[in-house]
Amino acid sequence: MPERGELGDWLGANEIRSVRLIATNHDGLALGKHVAPAKFLSAAERGFQLADTAFGVDFTGDVALGWDWGEWRGEVLDVVVVPDLSTLVVDPATPGLASVLCDFLTGRRDPVPVCGRGMLRRLAGELTAQGLEAKVAPEIEFSVFEEPIQVARERGYRDLTPLGGPGRITYLLSRSPDFAEFMSAVAERLDALAVGWESWSAETACGQAEINIAPIDPLSAADHVARAKLALREVAGELGRSVTFMALADEHLGASLHLNLSVLRDGVNQFYSDSGLAQAPLLRSWAAGLLATLPGAMSIFSPTVNSYRRLVEIAGPPTTVTWGEANKSTAVRTVTHDPGSARIEHRVPAIDCNPYLALAAILAGGLIGMAGGLEPPEQFEQMAWGLEPDAAPRIPDSITKAADALEADERLSAVLGPDAVEYWVGSRRWEWLTFHRAGGDPDQVTDYELARYFEHV
Repeated sequence: MPERGELGDWLGANEIRSVRLIATNHDGLALGKHVAPAKFLSAAERGFQLADTAFGVDFTGDVALGWDWGEWRGEVLDVVVVPDLSTLVVDPATPGLASVLCDFLTGRRDPVPVCGRGMLRRLAGELTAQGLEAKVAPEIEFSVFEEPIQVARERGYRDLTPLGGPGRITYLLSRSPDFAEFMSAVAERLDALAVGWESWSAETACGQAEINIAPIDPLSAADHVARAKLALREVAGELGRSVTFMALADEHLGASLHLNLSVLRDGVNQFYSDSGLAQAPLLRSWAAGLLATLPGAMSIFSPTVNSYRRLVEIAGPPTTVTWGEANKSTAVRTVTHDPGSARIEHRVPAIDCNPYLALAAILAGGLIGMAGGLEPPEQFEQMAWGLEPDAAPRIPDSITKAADALEADERLSAVLGPDAVEYWVGSRRWEWLTFHRAGGDPDQVTDYELARYFEHV
């Protein structure tokens, strides 16, 4: 990436005619604008103004009302998006295009409380101050359909044909060639964007795939998820397909964003001990903190009404506040048999979550576990689905239950920031209200959800 003093030379050498500013709001929507190279050079340091409606409207562009917006909001004042030049790349989506990821600041140059990127940067810094370094490897799930997005819109996003045929077997290699063609084009695009991917494979639902991103620092990991989702949409458009990151677009398997995390000190993985889990105190405190904060963090991990439709027993997503070694039915899965790959896999987040906020909530849980010297409950060694009601605590199963849990979690609120949590809880209750005003049906995916989420989450 160019140094600030070399920026003009870099733009000229790469024949850049437009720079795309990309910033993620609280809902995880990719927002921004395209600016001319001369404008980018003149304002890259101080940033570019956007109306604060970037945080004041919902998925459809309606003004979200019903709670205190906080002092950082005004009467349609400006917020500022400041480019992180370490993320500047030549963007292969369009000849002559560069793109750069940005942070949201207020007009007074303070971080916007609900800017997930700024929050994640702050919490990663708190970890660094304790001599620790996190590495995160995301797993991105999504669904691809044969029809172009224009046809999907005409059909109300229903009756679409899953790309690759009817196969519903994980890792299946005999899906039709158009599936591999699409995924190969995506991999090539990710390479060009410097998004390190390790593998891709067919997932369990028809037309569903998963991309595994290589381990990297938390901020870059969230950046890679944000860039990958935008790239997937662009490749789909170029190939005449449509793609969605809805948590549950039909009545079949939902889509997740599993987040694998290791914590290192001086390059040594602190989640590994050759004496077993009992002798890995940092792993235990992280697992304890993640479980203690999970009910409240669920609001961030599952941000839409649609997110909670994933929570079906024995369908993949966890439904209980449990942890266990190598146990994929639990919410927090530990994998500790090898020092190189020892990690916690957080299996709760839905793919429609904001990756910056989700990782911030995970770091917050770990920090809380360390600060309090928390110890986790006993490992759950059986299948954590289909249990009797009192066998294990349940994960909140609705957007309002999760919002209530987050509002009540004083420790999580203190670490994430009270202003951020208050605003987030208000915006989730707005989501619930609009769903019910539209005649929401608890038993099936509604036209409201498809119109609201299919293209933009």
